[in-house]
Amino acid sequence: MSAQTSTKKNKSVYALAKEFRTETHTLAILVNNEPGVLARVIGLFSGRGYNIESLTVAETNHTENSPAITIVCSGTPEVIEQIKAQIERLVPVRRVSDLTVEGPHVERELALVKVTSNGDKRIEALRIADIFRARPVDSTLGSFIFEITGPTQKIEAFLELMAPLGLVDVSRTGIAAISRGAKAIGEE
Repeated sequence: MSAQTSTKKNKSVYALAKEFRTETHTLAILVNNEPGVLARVIGLFSGRGYNIESLTVAETNHTENSPAITIVCSGTPEVIEQIKAQIERLVPVRRVSDLTVEGPHVERELALVKVTSNGDKRIEALRIADIFRARPVDSTLGSFIFEITGPTQKIEAFLELMAPLGLVDVSRTGIAAISRGAKAIGEE
């Protein structure tokens, strides 16, 4: 089976990812606050077989009533450029910023992590949480719920250490990102 046939069969632009260099990019998309905007942006991804690794939406400017969609996606450099170009063509999109290439930016994620344990495992879970600056936000005699914020790598490391101590559930927000410096999203 040829590579092209394999891609068509899988219906995904990522079918050949092992053969090509893929990159992860964080896109900040400033949009008009209209019904269906998020569905149109997400529809563009699903219709073309692009994968979304993280998605957050929040209002960024209360006076202009303009939300920003933060999407983390991966693909070859050509696929990333194609994604950005296609998003920019959508009518309610005001600006697409690729924070990964536009300069320094800050990315954070929040996770709520439920750990059930007792005895020494309970003490160890608290000790590790303290090291990671994870804050207990709920506690019962047999469980904790920790709140942890930081880069995705920090959260992944925390979860890995909590797994043998009784990790039972995780709820994550997805990545929120913002460029460093004086400019706001959407400013040239």
